[in-house]
Amino acid sequence: MYKKLIKHLLLFITIAALLTGCAEKTGTGTATATATASESAPSGNISLRVWGSEEDTELVSNIIESFKAEYAGQATFNITYEAHSEANCKDDILGDVLNAPDVFTFADDQLMALVASGVLKEVADSSTIYGRNLQASSDAASIGGKLYAYPLTADNGYFLFYNKKYVTESDAATMDGLLKAAEACEKQVFMEMTSGWYMYAFFGNTDMEIGLNDDGISTYCNWNAKYTNTTGVQVAEGMLNIGTNPSFTATTPEGFTKGAADDLYVAGVSGIWDENAIKEAWGDNYAAAKLPTYTVAGSQLQMSSYAGYKLVGVNSYSENAEWAAKFADWMTNEKNQTLRFEMRGQGPSNTAASAQGAVAESKAIQALQAQAPYSSLQRVGGKYWDAASTFGNEICNGNPSGKDLQVLLNEMVKGITDEESTGDPIEAAGE
Repeated sequence: MYKKLIKHLLLFITIAALLTGCAEKTGTGTATATATASESAPSGNISLRVWGSEEDTELVSNIIESFKAEYAGQATFNITYEAHSEANCKDDILGDVLNAPDVFTFADDQLMALVASGVLKEVADSSTIYGRNLQASSDAASIGGKLYAYPLTADNGYFLFYNKKYVTESDAATMDGLLKAAEACEKQVFMEMTSGWYMYAFFGNTDMEIGLNDDGISTYCNWNAKYTNTTGVQVAEGMLNIGTNPSFTATTPEGFTKGAADDLYVAGVSGIWDENAIKEAWGDNYAAAKLPTYTVAGSQLQMSSYAGYKLVGVNSYSENAEWAAKFADWMTNEKNQTLRFEMRGQGPSNTAASAQGAVAESKAIQALQAQAPYSSLQRVGGKYWDAASTFGNEICNGNPSGKDLQVLLNEMVKGITDEESTGDPIEAAGE
């Protein structure tokens, strides 16, 4: 009970401080962080607990050994790695802050809660971290211009895989071209339009908006807007034309990579996690590119995408916070991000690691970087997913309900925002 009271008190104090100070930008970093990479880190016996995915066990074990070698003589280290779900990291840490690990990896959409709770403090010498990482990954680790975590990967996004045996570079530039190429050889183009993660591609590059409200929980959305430059109905019509095309597949029981190996698909939208399987399936004909454009109200609109980043956090309540920060810095440096790509196939956020060797030769990494200008951080509440999926399924099945598209959009926005929706872009956005 005492621990819970302390935790909630810390949470209240930290949220107040965050709300009053998040607008202040510090470009060079300060000495205010509890978890600093101080040059005067204590000697003696240093114990650190590190959380990360089970698949990272061998990789991080190597990183731990190289860290010990780098700082041999400065302290005696006892560093243990504990396999732990990155998806549940935030909830498990906030459930028992005082027993949380010293260093942990997590997805960028958990950052706000971890900062608000006081678990993450501003990273010292943030200018150095900013300088060595892709801008988007640093932004994903920041709130109000202040860096709170160390960027680790920049590969959780999606792009287009295509088979050069059937699809030319010109075909791959537009969804219309892809569908025509697929029709010519009686095959399919795959995209999981029924998932909110991928469905964002159609709405994201318009002047309609979606995002988290100030409470960090609920979502604002005006994808049913009638008076924006691109309206919700126009996007829905474009999606309907794609979803009902005989050469398009939105769902598949065998999966994209299995279908590619069976020569069912000429192209598909997915991420770097499928690169090895697609390379094996298509061999020398394997190619990758940014997402195509699609037809909206007679014009071509570039598809957008959600982009995700993996970050490394330092627990501000750690008894060895300075050494924990040193380890997080070591874990995310150029050498170890390159090692991560070699051992785990995960794309680095470090700019130097991205520009050389096997990373630079990865077609998937290059496609992700080409898509980056049209990508956004995923910032939506939990009610988004079911509402978006329901809408996507209705569209891909040819609108079997027969409802007006504006009605379908209104229903989706109401489900996302949990508010009455009239279709007016201002009211639908919750403003």
